[in-house]
Amino acid sequence: MSKPFARYKFAIVAALMLLTFPLFQSCGIYTFSGAQIGTAKTISINFIQNKANLVSPTLSQVFTEKLKDKFIRETTLKLVESDGDMQLGGTIIDYAITPVALQGTTQTSQNRLTIKSNIKFTNKTEEKYNFDDVFQNFTDFDATINFTAQERVLNETVIDMMVQDVFNKAVINW
Repeated sequence: MSKPFARYKFAIVAALMLLTFPLFQSCGIYTFSGAQIGTAKTISINFIQNKANLVSPTLSQVFTEKLKDKFIRETTLKLVESDGDMQLGGTIIDYAITPVALQGTTQTSQNRLTIKSNIKFTNKTEEKYNFDDVFQNFTDFDATINFTAQERVLNETVIDMMVQDVFNKAVINW
């Protein structure tokens, strides 16, 4: 092998990879997130209703929009209003703040925000991936902070984890 060819070998391989990956992604074989969408072309995501006893006013909207954003950004699926090849919907069934760490005998030093939702996923092209499951995540926070002032950030932290879990179960197939 000559030295000039060896010098350009990496550039040639890199160029071929850059040209080939979009072809695989566009036909649904490969996505950079590892999502496996099979022959599905569309997804519909219904509004996630909040039926928890303790209600955070923006939680449903944030959860729904983060789900939509995740599937649009990390798959080639087109978002449709209803009757998609893949369909997601569900409810928030619990929203709770509980003490998790005591300081001394009576004072809490850490609290935990826990959000639980029931999510139903239907894959009309590959029904073996359908599920109706409960997803739950939490984040701990300092009990001395004003929860109301930090609620939006704490909610988004937990919702981001839940969205990743739903995405993984739906199209990463973990």
